[in-house]
Amino acid sequence: MSEVSKQLKPNLYLVGFMGTGKSAVGRSVANRLGYTFLDSDHAIEEAAGCSIKEIFDSEGESAFRKLERQFIEEGHANECCVVSCGGGLIAQPGMLEFLGAKGPVVCLLASAETVFERTKESEKRPLLNVEDPLVRIRELLAEREPIYKKAGTEVLTDGRTVSDVASHVCRIYRSDARSWK
Repeated sequence: MSEVSKQLKPNLYLVGFMGTGKSAVGRSVANRLGYTFLDSDHAIEEAAGCSIKEIFDSEGESAFRKLERQFIEEGHANECCVVSCGGGLIAQPGMLEFLGAKGPVVCLLASAETVFERTKESEKRPLLNVEDPLVRIRELLAEREPIYKKAGTEVLTDGRTVSDVASHVCRIYRSDARSWK
């Protein structure tokens, strides 16, 4: 077996606010690396048999956060995955450290205005089902910014193509994976 094939291929975790491009970039990165792409929100919906909005409406945000934690703790393989994490996942106590122990973490960032433009047509964002979504985006970003800043290498997605961001994330992952233990 060659030295390259013996190397650990830890998962890559993409974190950041909704609408920053985690899913689109994650698919592209997974394709480039030959890894499996997983979206935590989609995996939770499949396991629960209903949408995130329905989980929020019937059981509340705390129930959804428990499902997120369960997915990260035991819902996927430990290697060769690119995982797009829900925007609030790392805001939960201990989750950032837990992710960092499982693999490299990259945080995708975008301005409130970019997030608004990318999410304004979606009805699948329960936290934005308010009178003024842009104000809510700004509030949530301000609340979560400190944890996002601690998450790992930051990549700004404003005004960039998915391909450009994916190339950048692949370079970061390859560098971080070499030194990750």
